Amino acid sequence: MDLFTLAAFTVAYAIAVLVPGPGVAAVVARALGGGFKGAFPMVLGILAGDLVYFVFAVFGLAAIATWFGPIFVIVRWAGAAYLLYIAWKFWTAKPGAEQMKPKNEDPWKTFLAGFSLTMGNPKTIVFYLAILPTVIPLDQMNPVAFIELTAIVVVVLLLIGCGYAWLASAAREMFKSEKALGRLNKTAGAMMATAAGLVVLQH
Repeated sequence: MDLFTLAAFTVAYAIAVLVPGPGVAAVVARALGGGFKGAFPMVLGILAGDLVYFVFAVFGLAAIATWFGPIFVIVRWAGAAYLLYIAWKFWTAKPGAEQMKPKNEDPWKTFLAGFSLTMGNPKTIVFYLAILPTVIPLDQMNPVAFIELTAIVVVVLLLIGCGYAWLASAAREMFKSEKALGRLNKTAGAMMATAAGLVVLQH
């Protein structure tokens, strides 16, 4: 791909990732409740989901993605249910208990939560299956271009996702008293529940 096309895709994708949505809310909530290490597997799960849709778009599988719509609805509800479970854990945690410490949380479950969240996120679907083809000439796709675009997706999402997680984790370290930690847990729970609601309600 020429540099202008790659730059256009990078800008469009960065904006799509930066705009707050269910993914950002979930990552921030996870980082607030369990630190950066607790949020990183969720970032990886979101990245995996993005790459799945990217492959769908690049290889002309938009029709298949639409045909599998009912499956994505099930994935969406399952992901939302797990996010609500995490929200409940945050909300009911005793101040200072830090119930979602990375060492106690299964990274694989967190990864799957991020993946299912992305697979059921309408914003992601619209970007890859509707907006992407207007930015990238998919009929000119070749192995080198595919690698270039994949690298952009990986780098941009990791930078922005980890950036959100790091900022939220840094904010978490500022709260030391039990009262502050209690409020932080409830904030994380409310954000996670909001992310679950956005996943379910967006069309």
